[in-house]
Amino acid sequence: MNELLAEFLRSLTATNDWAAIMPEIMLALLALGLLGAEMVLPRAQQGWIARLAIWGQVLVLAVAMVSPSCCTLEEQTYFSGMIHQTDVTQIMRGFFLISSILVCYLGKVYLAKQTLPRTEFFHLVIIIAAAMMLLVQSANFVMLFVALEAVTVAFYVLVAYCRTSTFSLEAGLKYLILGALSSSILLFGIVLLYGVAGNPEMSLSSGDSLNFNELQTFIQMHSDNMIVRIGAILVVAGMCFKIGAVPFQIWVPDVYQGAPTPVTAYLAIASKAAGFVVLLQLLTGPFIGLSELMIPALSLIAAATILFGNFAAVAQRNVKRLMGLSGVAHAGYLLVGVVAAITIPWAQYAVIFYLVTYLLASFAVFGVMAHLAGPDDANQELEHYQNLARNHPFLGGVLAFGLGSLAGIPPLGGFIGKLFIFIAAFQAGLYGLLGISVLGVVISIYYYFGWVREVYFANPAEGVTAGAQPLRGCDRLVLGALVVATVVIGIYPAVLPIIP
Repeated sequence: MNELLAEFLRSLTATNDWAAIMPEIMLALLALGLLGAEMVLPRAQQGWIARLAIWGQVLVLAVAMVSPSCCTLEEQTYFSGMIHQTDVTQIMRGFFLISSILVCYLGKVYLAKQTLPRTEFFHLVIIIAAAMMLLVQSANFVMLFVALEAVTVAFYVLVAYCRTSTFSLEAGLKYLILGALSSSILLFGIVLLYGVAGNPEMSLSSGDSLNFNELQTFIQMHSDNMIVRIGAILVVAGMCFKIGAVPFQIWVPDVYQGAPTPVTAYLAIASKAAGFVVLLQLLTGPFIGLSELMIPALSLIAAATILFGNFAAVAQRNVKRLMGLSGVAHAGYLLVGVVAAITIPWAQYAVIFYLVTYLLASFAVFGVMAHLAGPDDANQELEHYQNLARNHPFLGGVLAFGLGSLAGIPPLGGFIGKLFIFIAAFQAGLYGLLGISVLGVVISIYYYFGWVREVYFANPAEGVTAGAQPLRGCDRLVLGALVVATVVIGIYPAVLPIIP
């Protein structure tokens, strides 16, 4: 009996390779190190914690870029099928690290205006980054759910982090309700799939029915089974909550407005990206046998998401709510790419390219917002940006380039990202979605350039920019680098070798 147990344990751990997840381990140690540093550093020296968080992650990113186990683009499976690494997951690991570094930078700017705990903020941001990196590598529903909940629970705290603000507390409560509901729907779908795939009368093998490869084989053989279809729909619906797609977007503007600006950026960029990568992996993996069900359903959701996000943003005057509704519209464009990827394999790379351009443009916009916001950053109105270009030309230029890229104006990176998505949709025969996407882009130009009008063309008598602080050299370097990267990718997309 003991020999059988020992053999089972040996087989279970034969594929364990801790070097394969070294960046995630280093991030976890860094997050713990920040808590330790707070205990030993004098209060006057605790400003170094933000620097430690940022430069520690830069070191992790450098290690990940040179590590053979992290740089390989070959498909590898580790930890008994729990972790599956591909070229897409390796790109996204870098994506989440860069996002976390930039959020920590924005957090440093934000917390300088607040009387809030600092170390815990950076600790949670880093934990979320590590969890998202593991989330996109998940090849088993157990791993997926645990990583997803680690991300969600940490966001519960960060969204309500400004405990002196009623907006932040309201946003935290609403995000808690949304997160609990989406997790319940997702888990119910997983349970249905596990139950039906584990049925001895239907299962093809005695393997793990929560493993994506096992489940893919099973679903292809039983794609007409009603429980299989309901379970898959519930799983996809749970992920649609995470990306803010219609009809699950109802409180997105409220959460974006109430959360601290760095957290809003993290939700809008990294959290959304993680949801889309997981959705891509599910639809091109275990659920590929349900494509005739998923394509029309997700096409309808994508069309409604694009139209709702753009039309609702037109009337917004609060810029954080505007960015929330803009994010809903961008979720619709990305869903078009996800639907195309079901039949056009290269479309998944178009989605990743779009996410990278979205990261650069969005962080440029949120960077300006963080610098302009006062202690109560929930009430940022378009009027607060009047004459920004006259009073702070650098910030005005960064904001204009970021908004232009989000609108898809050539020759900026956002234009190329949308172009790749539209080409993929055309090749996939999604002509209706393509037309709606183009309409959405036209509508978005109105509200993005309405913001630019306030920055550049407001009447001097109408008001002046409020809240802006003098920029340091590092501020100009970070914001300027985002703008330069956006322009370079737009002019020369091959500098970002994602599209094969």
